[in-house]
Amino acid sequence: MQVSPNSPIRLALVAYPGVQRSALEGMADMFALLPRLTGAGAAGAAVDLIRVDAGNRPEAAVDAFVFPPSLEATQAAPDHPLVHWARDRHAEGALACSVCAGAFWLGQAGLLDGRPATTHWALEAGFRASFPGVKLQPEHILIDDIDVVTAGGLMAWLDMGLHLVGLWFGADLATRLARHLLVDPAGREQRHYAGFRPPRSHGDVAILGVQRRMDTDFADPLPVAMLAAGAGMSERSFLRRFLRATGMSPAAYLQRLRVEKARGALERGGESTAGIAWAVGYRDVSAFSRAFKAVTGLSPGAYRDRFRIAAGRRG
Repeated sequence: MQVSPNSPIRLALVAYPGVQRSALEGMADMFALLPRLTGAGAAGAAVDLIRVDAGNRPEAAVDAFVFPPSLEATQAAPDHPLVHWARDRHAEGALACSVCAGAFWLGQAGLLDGRPATTHWALEAGFRASFPGVKLQPEHILIDDIDVVTAGGLMAWLDMGLHLVGLWFGADLATRLARHLLVDPAGREQRHYAGFRPPRSHGDVAILGVQRRMDTDFADPLPVAMLAAGAGMSERSFLRRFLRATGMSPAAYLQRLRVEKARGALERGGESTAGIAWAVGYRDVSAFSRAFKAVTGLSPGAYRDRFRIAAGRRG
């Protein structure tokens, strides 16, 4: 997701019951530093910070929201107003993020079902019991699954903040911010920033619904006729509106989405290339390898060797 110079990011920090206040304020301070690092005007790194709590839940669209960590045993309830707020904002296209125990809130909102995610290692048993459908990987500090990003550990809000700065404003600014904070980015788990960030702020509700379906059903055959019917359009109208909203055809979009999912799996390691190919929708490993190399310039094996993330620190 690249930000145009005149389009400030609207970032919501969620102050849920029991939230770690130092993390909440720390993230706010990180983004407040960006104008100082980018010079006068700071038009290229503008972030509008919004504070959200149970009594203040703005309905205006946001680009992203973060549930920070917690020092208390407070757990999210499925009917909590902030759970509904998060689900609605994500459905509108917002990037959903959590740190440590904040993942319980995304879990209650149903945003982690079937996805890889992480949280603090000490919360593993309780999280698995509450959300058995989530592919929990607590050994990782940060997992980016395109429209949902989770981080584990009480201090992983630093990783989350640097990651978001890198996604929105580039690796150079993320590195400058890390140096300013005296945080060593080497060894911290940050994704390769040039990943697939499909546009979601185009305002076409029907096409956004199709994108959401592709996010979850990417491994299934998704013919144009099926997607158009689900959107209530003729194939011709659907193809025209999808191209206008996303800048690519449904087939190209699905290929990029599958490759991005595969990139994350290869970076986290563990599964075989054939298993990853199958999991993202390719029944022919050779076809998967060709598609992957066409997008990334590397074979799956070479990509794994270059970008594989070491297991995160525990704590």
